[in-house]
Amino acid sequence: MELIFCTHNPHKVEEVAQIFGTRYSFLSLKDIGFDNEIPELFDTLELNAHAKANEVFAWCNRACFSEDTGLFVPVLQGAPGVHTARYAGNNATSTENIQLLLSNLKHIADRDAYFKTVICFKHANETHYFEGICKGKIAEDIRGSKGFGYDPVFIPSGSNLSFAELGDEMKNEISHRRKAMDAFLHHLDQSNLK
Repeated sequence: MELIFCTHNPHKVEEVAQIFGTRYSFLSLKDIGFDNEIPELFDTLELNAHAKANEVFAWCNRACFSEDTGLFVPVLQGAPGVHTARYAGNNATSTENIQLLLSNLKHIADRDAYFKTVICFKHANETHYFEGICKGKIAEDIRGSKGFGYDPVFIPSGSNLSFAELGDEMKNEISHRRKAMDAFLHHLDQSNLK
């Protein structure tokens, strides 16, 4: 079964391709010619992921999955949360988002944080959700050059290195997206969908 991954983000496409390996194949929105930007208007990852999967499924009527990911910092009342990609504004760069986060955590000792990914899978009349969480903390400065988004400032529990220092292979073994994808792949294996 070929799946549609409801994203325009090339970094996410590459990461998911590495996690999927050869077990399942998928096409991105670019591959199927879906050019619409789907706004993330909701206040939960689940609703945002559902909105993306719903719109793409309605457009192509093919099995598809979407994901929404947020970085949650409890001491900042959960921010950036669902606004992770646009924390510093709708057109903010990753660097601007990171700088705002570091500024907001300046002089704060509690730097606990976690990434959460929610996948929404739509197939025929079925909708399923899968979740992955990676706990850690926010570094005091930018560390490493690999990865994307907040990777240079997120240090996963059990490590002294940021995601950007660990590199893709190690990150993909322990990340929130990996955990959600593993649950999703397990569902696909058990469902034997065609």
